[in-house]
Amino acid sequence: MSIRTEPGPRERLLEAAQELTYRHGVGVGVDALLKSANVARRSLYEHFGGKDGLIAEVLRRSAAEDEAGYEQTMRAAGDDPRERLLAVFDKLATVVTEPNFRGCRYLAADLALADPAHPGHAITRRYRERVSRLLADELVRLGHPHPAHAADQLLLLIDGALAAGATRPDTNPVLSARELAEQLLAQRGNQDDPARPTQLAP
Repeated sequence: MSIRTEPGPRERLLEAAQELTYRHGVGVGVDALLKSANVARRSLYEHFGGKDGLIAEVLRRSAAEDEAGYEQTMRAAGDDPRERLLAVFDKLATVVTEPNFRGCRYLAADLALADPAHPGHAITRRYRERVSRLLADELVRLGHPHPAHAADQLLLLIDGALAAGATRPDTNPVLSARELAEQLLAQRGNQDDPARPTQLAP
C-alpha cells in the first residue's frame, strides 16, 4: 500500500506563490502567500531568505516549465522546422483564451520589480535567451540567413502576442503574430543585412 505524503512547507510556498504572483503580480503581499500556503512566516525565511528569494525561485521554476513547454510543442509538430516554429503560435492561440490567462509572467515581473539588481531579472533574461536559442536552432535547420536575428524577431512577436492577448484579446493578436512569423520564415533567400528594416509583403 502506497503512502501519500503531503507537500512540505517549501513546496507549498512555491505552489502558492506561483499561482498568486501570476494572478495578482509579484507585488502580492507576504501575508496572502503565507495564508495560501498554510505555513508560518519562519518557513519563508528558512527556505528562501525572504520574499525576494521566493519570487526568484518561482520565476526559475516557471521558466523551466515553460521552456519544456516550448520543446514539447515543437516536438509534437514533427520534424519540419517551419511547422515546429509556427506550432508555437498555434499553442499561444490556445493559451491566451484560457480563463486564467494573465499575460506573460516574465514581462510582468520585469516591469514590477523596480530594483534592477533583483535576482528575478537575471532569471527572466536567461529564460528569454534559452527560448531564443530554441527558436534559432530551428531557423538554422530551416536555412534562414540570419537565424539569431530572426529568433529575436520571433521572440518579439511572442512577447507582443502575449501582452496584447491579455490587454486586447478581441483583436486576435496571436493570429496577427503568426502571419508576421510566416513572412519572416519565408525570408530564407534574403541575404540582406539583418540590421536593415525588413520590407514585409502586404
